[in-house]
Amino acid sequence: MTDTMTTPAFLAAASGAKPSHTPIWVMRQAGRYLPEYRKIREGVDFLTMTKTPDLAAEVTLQPIRRFGMDAAILFSDIMTPLEGMGAPLRFEGGPVVDPPLRAASDVDGLRVPDPEESVPFVLETVRILARELPDTVPLIGFSGAPFTLLCYLVQGRGTKTFPEARAFLYREPEAAHKLLNLLAETNLKYLRAQVAAGARAVMVFDSWAGLLSVRDYENFARPAVSRMLDGLADLGVPRIYFPNLGGHLLPSVAPLAADIVQVDWRVPLSTAHRALGAGKTLQGNLDPAALFASPERLRAEVDSVLDQASEIDGHIFNLGHGIERTTEPDQVARLVDYVHDRTKE
Repeated sequence: MTDTMTTPAFLAAASGAKPSHTPIWVMRQAGRYLPEYRKIREGVDFLTMTKTPDLAAEVTLQPIRRFGMDAAILFSDIMTPLEGMGAPLRFEGGPVVDPPLRAASDVDGLRVPDPEESVPFVLETVRILARELPDTVPLIGFSGAPFTLLCYLVQGRGTKTFPEARAFLYREPEAAHKLLNLLAETNLKYLRAQVAAGARAVMVFDSWAGLLSVRDYENFARPAVSRMLDGLADLGVPRIYFPNLGGHLLPSVAPLAADIVQVDWRVPLSTAHRALGAGKTLQGNLDPAALFASPERLRAEVDSVLDQASEIDGHIFNLGHGIERTTEPDQVARLVDYVHDRTKE
């Protein structure tokens, strides 16, 4: 049984226990909306920041110092492990894979790397944060989900619908399964290495899962995600899964070994709870646009989320997607303070 008097609020809620207050953190909380982040970015590009442990640790810590979040999330990128696989990756305002993977022979050239060799800078960042974060603030490590990473590898760059990636599932189904399995194994090792370095929870971002039908999700995306989540079970850390745009997929998500399911703002928490069933903590799901409302309207929107969560065994407050870059930090402070004040026992 979880001791909520000594367990950090985030970890207590992750286990389905009732902490002293509803924990809160926000996706992309270390980022461009913070002036202290922008000051660091004046002299260094994004990729260099992710590969420089002192800088990556510093920007991870910035929202913890400013707002008192209940969890920190590692400053990195879901594409980071792909270079070690042999993917021709570069960043030009976003990830670019050139040439993209379009044939079975392209997949054959990839490998599953050793994280200590391919991403030592990420693991050193985790070690720094494990030393510097308060015991009450767990560090969340993360990776991309196999299907979402396949989207970038096959399409070549980000789009809204990833038509080439979706066509690849139909045109080269055997190669697609092979690529998904390679990505699952790579990111499973990556997450296990983050936990070994000091991460106390992990999150798998399936940013483009919602592009798939239920049938294609269950045939392609879910088995690879399941392999990852099952492969983390022995570590004893909370496993978070975010099927973005995936309201129609939630019944298919229910069997996955995720302790926490992140819900985007388009699906009420009460609806998600019914679809997922008992035994899963829900995370979310305030519309990021609500942070542009008046303080009074913001409180009302927060109340709506908290009211829906009142019948759920475990709830971690978050946005329904990443925070917008033009958000005023004062609004984030109001959000965190209000969630804490309203839910304190």
